[in-house]
Amino acid sequence: MSAASRASASRAASERRAEASGAPGTRAFAVSPGRIARAAASPHTTGASPGDLPPLRFGYGTNGLADLRLDDALALLSDLGYDGVGLTLDHMHLDPLAPDLAARTRRVAHRLDELGLGVTIETGARYVLDPRRKHGPSLLDPDPDDRARRADLLGRAVRVAADLGAHAVHCFSGVVPRGTDTDTAWKRLTETLTPVLDAATSAGIPLAVEPEPGHLLATLADFHHLRSALDDPEPLGLTLDIGHCQCLEPLSPADCVRAAAPWLRHVQIEDMRRGVHEHLPFGDGEIDFPPVLAALAATGYQGLTVVELPRHSHAGPHFAAHSLPFLRHAERTAAAAPPAPAPALQQAAPPHGAPSTTHEGSSTR
Repeated sequence: MSAASRASASRAASERRAEASGAPGTRAFAVSPGRIARAAASPHTTGASPGDLPPLRFGYGTNGLADLRLDDALALLSDLGYDGVGLTLDHMHLDPLAPDLAARTRRVAHRLDELGLGVTIETGARYVLDPRRKHGPSLLDPDPDDRARRADLLGRAVRVAADLGAHAVHCFSGVVPRGTDTDTAWKRLTETLTPVLDAATSAGIPLAVEPEPGHLLATLADFHHLRSALDDPEPLGLTLDIGHCQCLEPLSPADCVRAAAPWLRHVQIEDMRRGVHEHLPFGDGEIDFPPVLAALAATGYQGLTVVELPRHSHAGPHFAAHSLPFLRHAERTAAAAPPAPAPALQQAAPPHGAPSTTHEGSSTR
């Protein structure tokens, strides 16, 4: 990429971030009252067609490019035409626990601007805190010091997000520990998230909680339970994983998008099958993507929609190259499609899907 092209890409990225974020000081939590009212009145949040709205902004997650150096991964995504990156803070990609985090973050910020890439911060690294426990410790651990370690990681993620101009910080609740009752788990979650939400408020960065199969907070209904328990704090938003909607939500993925619209701060996307928590390349699962992208465009969401294929890193460049054309084709199909039908319930799935602490299969070849 030439210097002139990089400068143009950087300006375009800055303009996209400004449009997605709103004015300084209000960008993190900007949700129009009209949008909330429409969502409350109907699962169809707006009558606008996808063709009348700005194109969606697609990214690719670095948890699916774990075999690449971060700089190489960013250059690859820029060359492929992605709008941004879902950056998982991990030992190989902007290690949040290594020395000189602020200086290293500044270098990444410069590189993102140079390449014209937007960013969201992901915090789902498997072993970044504990080399023996996947995703441990969690926000639900019995030991308060362990819960504080997870909260500290999220606080670091908020600071990194602010320094990078990210549109959100993603997180999840964790699996309920053995021997812990559900009420106690919810109490730990709300108490441990409170200082993180305070940090997010100060930084002007939304904290986007993801419903995760097998976790305490596994569904959209669980997300609303958390909102209620915390008195609906302004920085608390939602990460919607489209595959998880297919896996276990009662509504279709497109209707989940419409129902989630007022709280939507981050979107992850991949294919998946009903009742099976397995992240699949596009076309290997059961999701009909044009209606999903039409619903997403109709909400006016302009954060990143990030491809999440964490078990496909050994062929990450291949899947990154094939995912974006698939999504752009689905987006064009969505723009030409008739209005969405009324919401329909999916067939029942196993309660909370398959826990993510068990081995997730892979169809990667």
